[in-house]
Order: sequence, then C-alpha cells, then structure tokens
Amino acid sequence: MRVPGRDQPPPAGHSATEGTGPRTAGRAHELARRSSDTIGDIESSRRTILGVSGSLRQGSFNALLLRAAESLAPAGVAFDHYDELGRLPHFSQDIEGDLTPAVVYEFRDRIRRADCVLISTPEYNGSLPGTLKNALDWASRPAGESAFKDKPVAAIGASPGRHGAARAQTDVRAVLSAMGAETLETELPVPRVREKFDDAGALQDEEIGRRLTELVGALIALAGEPAPPPPESAEYSVACQRLAATAD
Repeated sequence: MRVPGRDQPPPAGHSATEGTGPRTAGRAHELARRSSDTIGDIESSRRTILGVSGSLRQGSFNALLLRAAESLAPAGVAFDHYDELGRLPHFSQDIEGDLTPAVVYEFRDRIRRADCVLISTPEYNGSLPGTLKNALDWASRPAGESAFKDKPVAAIGASPGRHGAARAQTDVRAVLSAMGAETLETELPVPRVREKFDDAGALQDEEIGRRLTELVGALIALAGEPAPPPPESAEYSVACQRLAATAD
C-alpha cells in the first residue's frame, strides 16, 4: 500500500547515494575495502548489529531489507532485530525518571549492547516516520546520556517510488548526529522496492545486494575504530536537553 508523500524527489543538490554527516563518502568506501581485507578478524571476534525497521507494517520491505543485510553479513556477525517500535509510548518528560516504562529501558539496553546499529526507514511525507523519530527521542534521554553516544550507526531505506527513501535517510542521520552517534555517511536508497524482492521475501537485485554487503562491512569496520570527538551539533543538542530538563 502506498503512503501519500512517500515518493517525493529529493531537494536540489541532494545526492541519492550520499548524505551529510561526520564521515565522507570516500572514507566510507575505504572502510568497506578495509573490512573485506580483515574478514578473518571479524569472524574470530563476534560482532552484534541491532537492526531497527522504521515501519510497523507486517511484511515491511524495510524489515526484509534488514533480513537481507543479515544474510549477507560475514560469519561472526549476529543480528538482533528490534521490532517493538509500536510498543514505545509517545515521548513525554512526564513519564521520565522513575516513571520511564520498562519497554524504553529495554530499547536503550539493546542499543548499548550492540556493537553498531543499522536502521532501515521508509519515507513518509518526505521524512522519517513519526514512530521512528519517537524511538530516537527516547534513546536520547536522559539529557547527556544518549544510548547512541559514540555508537556506529548506518541508515538505509526502501520505498515503492523512484527515490528509495533518500530524504528520510538524510533526516535519520541528522537526528543521530545530534544525539552523538557516529554515523556512517554512505546510505542505501532502494527505489521501486516491490521489484527487488521475490514472493518469498528474498532480495533478487544483485546490485543492491552488493552495495548492502559493502555497507554492512563498512559499518562493522567503523565499530572497530576509536570514537571521534562529538560534533558541535551533538554538544548543542545535549545543552538544549539539559536546559529543557530544568524548565517548568
């Protein structure tokens, strides 16, 4: 079923394969190359990727894309698929602290336990879905204690239209950067997604499979690097959150 506004062209100057973030596209390609050279190290040291689909729909193409990523990951890499976005309540400071729901603590804990996170997002009205943004807001709290702080994260996405949720991916990376995550700049828009999977839900597009394999390798390589200094946007976001926490 098509979602109104999902298939909208990206703004002028926007690249469908690259976005804005703390890493350059060339750096991401280098990480992918290096990850293939060190596959033996990956296999001997188990890594965990938390997969988060921004869609709540059963049979979601974005969930299938994460399953494809799992099947293409090298030996020694385990996927933990988080599919509880619909259980997270709307974020409110009124239910923080001692009133924070257990499902929120579980979500934060699974982020922290993973070596890196792979988010696959649809695009609703030119941006990321509200349910996904709500989950990221919960993960950013309490102020200054974001579960995504220094966490390597990549964003991919799929849509039935010709732009493959490119703008939603850009917005996801912008939010993650503000939360202190170490975002992989390379993205993977999957356009006309109904043509990419067979009736059994298996990925059929060889080019998408190749690029997805490279992106997973780059994300794993990023997880093995020391965390860089946080961007100014992250420091600004933390300062704003702390001010909000003291407001009446």
